[in-house]
Amino acid sequence: MSMNNSPNVFLDPSPNRFQVNVINESHETNAASPENADPPHYEETSFSDEAHNRLRISYRPGNRELYDNFLQNGDSARTDGSFHPYDTHSYTYYLQTFGHNTVDAVPQIDYYRNTATISGVKLNRTSLSEIHEQLAKNIAVSPGSAAKVTKGDGVPGEEEAANEEEESKGGFVKFGWVKGVLVRCMLNIWGVMLFIRLSWIIGQAGIGLGVIIILLATMVTSITGLSTSAIATNGFVRGGGAYYLISRSLGPEFGGSIGLIFAFANAVAVAMYVVGFAETVVELLKSSNAIMVDEFNDIRIIGSITVVLLLGISVAGMEWEAKAQVILLVILLIAIANFFIGTVIPTNAEKRARGFFNYQASIFAENFGPDFRGEGFFSVFAIFFPAATGILAGANISGDLEDPQSAIPKGTMLAILITTIAYLGVAICAAACVVRDATGHVNDTVVFGTNCNGSSACALGYDFSSCESQTCGYGLMNNFQVMSMVSGFGPLITAGIFSATLSSALTSLVSAPKVFQALCKDNIYKVLRFFAKGYGKNNEPIRGYVLTFFIAVAFILIAELNTIAPIISNFFLASYALINFSCFHASYAKSPGWRPAFKYYNMWVSLFGAVLCCGVMFVINWWAALITYAIELFLYIYVTYAKPEVNWGSSSQARYYINALDSALELTTVEDHVKNFRPQCIVLTGGPMTRPALLDITHSFTKNNGLCICCEVYTGPRKLCVKEMNSGMAKKQAWLTKNKKKAFYAAVAADSFRDGVKSLLQASGLGRMRPNTLVMGFKKDWRDATAVQVENYMGCLDNYPSIITLGVVIVRISQGFDISQILQVQEELEKLEQERQALEATIKDNEFGAGNRGIRGFFSKDRKLTVTKYESKKDSSINTIQSMHVGEFNQRLLEASTQFKRKQGKGTIDVWWLFDDGGLTLLIPYILTLRKKWKDCKLRIFTGGKINRIEEEKLAMASLLSKFRIKFSDVTVFGDINMKPNKESWKVFEEMIEPYRLHESCKDLTTAEKLRREAPWKITDAELEAFKEKSCRQVRLNELLQEHSRAANLIVLSLPVARKGVVSDHLYMTWLEILSKNLPPILLVRGNHKNVLTFYS
Repeated sequence: MSMNNSPNVFLDPSPNRFQVNVINESHETNAASPENADPPHYEETSFSDEAHNRLRISYRPGNRELYDNFLQNGDSARTDGSFHPYDTHSYTYYLQTFGHNTVDAVPQIDYYRNTATISGVKLNRTSLSEIHEQLAKNIAVSPGSAAKVTKGDGVPGEEEAANEEEESKGGFVKFGWVKGVLVRCMLNIWGVMLFIRLSWIIGQAGIGLGVIIILLATMVTSITGLSTSAIATNGFVRGGGAYYLISRSLGPEFGGSIGLIFAFANAVAVAMYVVGFAETVVELLKSSNAIMVDEFNDIRIIGSITVVLLLGISVAGMEWEAKAQVILLVILLIAIANFFIGTVIPTNAEKRARGFFNYQASIFAENFGPDFRGEGFFSVFAIFFPAATGILAGANISGDLEDPQSAIPKGTMLAILITTIAYLGVAICAAACVVRDATGHVNDTVVFGTNCNGSSACALGYDFSSCESQTCGYGLMNNFQVMSMVSGFGPLITAGIFSATLSSALTSLVSAPKVFQALCKDNIYKVLRFFAKGYGKNNEPIRGYVLTFFIAVAFILIAELNTIAPIISNFFLASYALINFSCFHASYAKSPGWRPAFKYYNMWVSLFGAVLCCGVMFVINWWAALITYAIELFLYIYVTYAKPEVNWGSSSQARYYINALDSALELTTVEDHVKNFRPQCIVLTGGPMTRPALLDITHSFTKNNGLCICCEVYTGPRKLCVKEMNSGMAKKQAWLTKNKKKAFYAAVAADSFRDGVKSLLQASGLGRMRPNTLVMGFKKDWRDATAVQVENYMGCLDNYPSIITLGVVIVRISQGFDISQILQVQEELEKLEQERQALEATIKDNEFGAGNRGIRGFFSKDRKLTVTKYESKKDSSINTIQSMHVGEFNQRLLEASTQFKRKQGKGTIDVWWLFDDGGLTLLIPYILTLRKKWKDCKLRIFTGGKINRIEEEKLAMASLLSKFRIKFSDVTVFGDINMKPNKESWKVFEEMIEPYRLHESCKDLTTAEKLRREAPWKITDAELEAFKEKSCRQVRLNELLQEHSRAANLIVLSLPVARKGVVSDHLYMTWLEILSKNLPPILLVRGNHKNVLTFYS
């Protein structure tokens, strides 16, 4: 069913079985104007049993007249009236279906707008969770969500205010496709070349090659026009023309680089057209003997005066500029018609002496071939090509068009067609009527009996053979004012030249600042932000006009048209190449968002157009092309390095995704090999900013080498956990990106920490890119934690079968990892600082207002004193908080959290490779030594052996390391690892374990059983006795570590394995505690006992 935009469609009495009931839920009258955004509709659909075939609105009694105020766009109805029984808030409307109300929103354009758009307010549809909640509660809607839906989300206050301010000025001037695109493109294409260079071009290249030159230029512009049309119809187009199209398609890197070049090219084009105008004026002055200084200086003077006048018209606003364009187009069309009429008006003796003989087959045949004089095909093409560069004149003011999606394709393609026909017609007609050389002397006729040079002029009775030995002043090759001579009324051609040059100059003078303003508004080049400001109801870029003016004047001073034209040819061609490539790339990326309404394009034709543009650039002028690409590359690198904070959904992003997806799929077909093993870590950091040191040490051996996933487990009420988790995902991933951590962030909500880690271990990764190593921090507060907390922590190591396939790394530093309390205090201080700054700004505003209120300023003193007094109170509170928290700041903890960011300097990484776990214990420290921060550290290897084979085992270890090609500074073999520790060390162990012992052996059987049931987590005497030897080993290892590795930068130690279900959690935690106590940073590592090292090639 289709519905028009008129409210009468709802009053149509024609029957229809689809019934919609509109219910008003507002009792307040909306005082806003009808232009303001309306509240959203909410729809429920009902199908009545009766066979009604009409669409109907149900009105409550007495309120029918209230529905007459229905908006023309059909978005919503605005009514007054009494409360509905289901009223819960103001300004919300529902459609009723199945007898129930719902907050489910009807499809509406306002939900799909960008924030801060001037075309309407962006509304925020109710979230899925809110719908679930409301359905569960059987309530229509909550006041909170209603306000959010009505007001919209994401519209910044400043931008919204700015939009309202602009709209209050009286609205924007908008143009249709004829006035906004067709007229501009035709005027810009019919520039200076049509009247004062086309005859020279056709004289040089001849009719055959001249037509090819015109058609080659048309091919470039037509393909570019098709690509432009496709991009312009793929979504709403704002101001910025070529820059906007390229940047939103290929991203800010390409858009930012070409935007500056394109704006500069348009600014130089102003100079080209003004110089063409000035040349014509100087010719008139020359014919009247009224030269002011000399020809070149007169061009400079007249050009400078002209561009000042054009600047005045542009600054006056788009309305005046558009009116001027229409007048100039009328003059231009009359001038072109005047030329064609002149070709059929019988010529006279004076015109024949200047080479014009009306249409003659002999002249057509003579002028068909080329006659290059100091030029070549591509040099002539380079001079002509700027005549075709006006195709983006309409697109450049896309922000001032009523419907850019429709206007740009229609206006641009039709303008290309019309202007191409005109160029071909003028070129062929001129070449069929005028000879290449003529003296201009009426008496140079053929005398009977004399030999002539056999030219077509000879056959027509004129002898221009003297032009072979000397330069003549007339003919296609010598006279730039051929069209004026041929025309029926010469002054009209002069008027046409003025119209063409001035209109093109005016169009370029408007285009350059508009493109430049759009570039500056996006803040890609922060130093250019000054030029983003607009003035007036049409947001005119006055500052950009002034900058364009100075650029144009600088090039006007060159005063040579043939020198200026090739300069901008390369810039325009570079822009066209990127527009074509944008269309190709968007199609090639196969993004679902690429849905252009314009269907008459082909991705491969666009690619051909891009290649053609690049080829033409080098053919025209290879060194200028290299300079253009060098400038573009420099700007591209700059923008890439600057990383502007924009996200436009470019085709580059789509291609990145496709490439990553293809690579991931290809990787699944590649079998794992030991030579390609790399640690791919899942790191239990929680929020990555809360445990930076744990992330830093992991990042040290995964950066540019392997996968790193920072994981966080949320425990507690599921609803709150999921909400908190979802709200923090983007923020924490952004923190990783901002801090240049090549890592991913993942989070999960679970009933317990152990279950969450289990889920992460099972689900993390994709294809071959799955974690193979679990990294976690040592639980420093385990002795103060509850038994459940310790059990959850230990459960991470007991998550079979997940953990058995992974390596495990437990990291311990003396100060611990968690700095969340410090971050919280810093956040509080930052908030207070922001409040203080806001308060200072308020005081300044009040002082400024007091100074401007005249005599009323007297009464503002009390207010000022009050604010100042309040400020001192705030400052004192800040100082109090600072003094209160300074003592709480653990400076050592703060320093410890950054210790792995610093360069380690000369030192050692001590590797205690006690058990063969496949080589992970050795591989991780080796990778560390490849990093800048650790490269000055040497590896020292420690291992255990038999006391009577120390030297042999030392040689065997050195040989193994050499085969692995791992450099080391020393190998130490201990034969006394299994010796009993000294009494002091053992006493420390016993004191540490005492609170967790059951002591069941000294109790009777009943009491012992009761204790086991009450505290099953406690260590039994039988367990302690069974593992006494292993306990002694951990204490002894700590003694050896204290003796040999106390000064190491980092210790890497084989992690002891606890037998599942046999060793209690607290006993194992005691082992880890005593093993790593009072040592430098230590990594307890245990591989999954599969080889990660090999000495085979």
